[in-house]
Amino acid sequence: MLFDDTNFFLHEGEKVGIIGINGTGKSTLLRTIAGEEQPDDGKVTMANHIVVRYLPQSPQFEAGMPALDAVLKMAGDGVSEADAKAMLMRLGIGRFDQPAGELSGGQRKRLALAAVLLGDCDVLVLDEPTNHLDSAMSSWLEEKLRAFRGTLVMVTHDRYFLDSVCDRIVELDKGKLYSYETNYSGFLKLKAEREASAFASERKRQSILRKEIAWMQRGARARSTKQKAHIQRYEALRDQAAPELDAKVEMSSVYTRMGKTAVELLNISKSYGDQTLIRDFTYRFLKDDRIGFIGPNGCGKTTLMKIIAGLEQPDSGEVVIGQTIKIGYYSQEIRETAGDRAETDFSYMDPKMRVIDYIRNTAEYVHTADGTVSASAMLELFLFPGEQQYSPISKLSGGEKRRLNLLRVLMEAPNVLILDEPTNDLDITTLQILEDYLDSFRGIVITVSHDRYFLDRVVRRIFAFEEDGTLRQHEGGYTEYEARLREERELDEAESSNKSPAGRGGSARGSGGSGEAVGPARTDPNAGRGHEKKLKFSFKEQKEYEMIDDEIAALEAKIEEIGQEMTANATNSAKLTELTSAQAAAQAELDAKMDRWMYLNELAEQIAAQG
Repeated sequence: MLFDDTNFFLHEGEKVGIIGINGTGKSTLLRTIAGEEQPDDGKVTMANHIVVRYLPQSPQFEAGMPALDAVLKMAGDGVSEADAKAMLMRLGIGRFDQPAGELSGGQRKRLALAAVLLGDCDVLVLDEPTNHLDSAMSSWLEEKLRAFRGTLVMVTHDRYFLDSVCDRIVELDKGKLYSYETNYSGFLKLKAEREASAFASERKRQSILRKEIAWMQRGARARSTKQKAHIQRYEALRDQAAPELDAKVEMSSVYTRMGKTAVELLNISKSYGDQTLIRDFTYRFLKDDRIGFIGPNGCGKTTLMKIIAGLEQPDSGEVVIGQTIKIGYYSQEIRETAGDRAETDFSYMDPKMRVIDYIRNTAEYVHTADGTVSASAMLELFLFPGEQQYSPISKLSGGEKRRLNLLRVLMEAPNVLILDEPTNDLDITTLQILEDYLDSFRGIVITVSHDRYFLDRVVRRIFAFEEDGTLRQHEGGYTEYEARLREERELDEAESSNKSPAGRGGSARGSGGSGEAVGPARTDPNAGRGHEKKLKFSFKEQKEYEMIDDEIAALEAKIEEIGQEMTANATNSAKLTELTSAQAAAQAELDAKMDRWMYLNELAEQIAAQG
C-alpha cells in the first residue's frame, strides 16, 4: 500500500519538495501528478489548459537518435536548435551528434533535464533533478528553479537544494502525506514537533482508554443515547492505531584491523586520448582520513576511484595497498548486465537473484560492536522486511537497489570505504544514518560527491580537480572550500582593479519560531484533602459534567462533516484553506474538551470513593 486514502494539492506558484524513504511511492506520486500513472481509487483533478512537463528518474531515448535530436523531440515545438545546444553545453553535453544509446545513465538524465527545462510549462514535475549534476550545475539549476514563475514539485535528496528552492515540504510516510509550509530546515523542526504531539496524543488516548475500560467493566449498558455515544467513543479509541516510529537504518560499525601501510598513490597519471584526467598525483592516506574529491563531470573522479580500488590501472605511477587493507567500493551506477569481471565488479547486480542471496554471497554473518548479526537481520535493519528479502532484485526501486548495494559494501567489513556519488538515489533517512555510521567508522573514507551537505557533514579534506588534471588540496568541508574560492576571486578582482577587497558579509538561514502546546489549566482534585474537606462538584462543574459527553460527540461530528466538505471541495483552493483552518480549530477545541473530560471524571471517581 503506497497511498492510503491520501490527499495532495498544488497551489499556483508553489515550490514543493517531496521526501520520504525509498520504495514508499515518491516517484509513483510524481507519475500520478504528471498523468503517467492512474490511482487505484480516488480522483485526480487538474485546472484546464495546464501544461505539465515531467522529468522521470530514469529517462529513456531511442538508442540511435543523436543527442540534439532527442532533446528537440522531447522539448516539443517552439524550441530552437541554438537554445537546445546552449542548454546541453550548460549541462556538460558537447557532442550533439552522439547517439543517445552511447550516453551513460547520468548523461541521459541531463539530456532529459535539458529538454524539460527548454519547453514552456505551468507545472514542472522533477524526479531527482540534481542526480548526476556537478556542483556548478546544481548551483545553476538552483537559481533557475528559484526564478521559475510556475509551479514546481520535485523529489530530491539534496538538502541544501530543498532549503534554497522549496517553500513547502511534503513527507510521504506510511501511506500518508504530511505537508509543512516551510523549507527543509523548518521541516526538521516541525516534524519533530508533529511526532512529539502524536506521542503526547497517544499517551492521552491510553489514559482516557483506561478510564473508559473501567467504565465499561462497571457494567455500562446502552440504555440511553448518551451511553450509546459513550460506548461508540470507547470503541473508536480502542480501535485507533498508535503512531509508528520511523524505521531507521541502524548498524554498528563493521571494521577490519588496519596495519601500518594504508593506501599510497605515488605520481599517478591517467589520460584518455588527448585529455589528461590525472596528472602526477601523490597522496598517502592516513588511518582516519575523510577525503572528498570534487570537480566537473568527466574530469576523472570515478576513474581515480577505480584506480584506488584496482579496477583500472594508471598510465604511470604506483598504487601501494597495505597487506591488511580491505576496500569496500560503493559504485556510482548499478548494472544489471554482467561484464567480464562480474565476480569482482562492484556495480553488478543480477536482477534474478533474491535480495537475501545477494547479501549472503558477501557474508552470512558480520561481527559488530553489538555482537554477531545475520544477513537476514542486517537486511531488516536496512529496511528490507522478511517478505521482501525473498523477492528478486528486479522488483526493487532504483533507490532500494542503491540501499541494498550499500549494505553489501558494509557487510564486507572494509577498513577503506570508497563512496562514488553515494547520495544519488538514496533517501534522506538512509543518508543521515550513513553519515552517523561514518562518524564511528574506524577506517579511511574516500568519497566523490556533488552533494554539498554530505561533503560538509563527512569530509575533513577536499581535493578539487583542476582543468589540467592536477588536484588541489583544501582543508575542511565544501562550505570552507567555497568560501576560500570566493575570497580568492575577491582578491583577484581587487588586485585587477587596484581596489581594496569588498567587505564580505555572512548570511544565515532563517528558522521558524518555536512553540509549545499549552493545555487548559487543571485543578488538583486532591487540593484541600489535608483539611479533611469533602470533595464535591461545584454547580458549574456538575452542569459541565452532565453535558460534556454531548459536546464531545458534537465536536467529533463537526470534524467529520468538515472532512467530507474538504473532499467535496478538493479543487477549490480558497475553500480548502478555509476548511483546513476550521478543522484545526475544531480539533483544538476537541482536545481541550477531552482534557477537561479527564479532569471531571477523575473528580467524579474521587467523590464516589468518599462514599
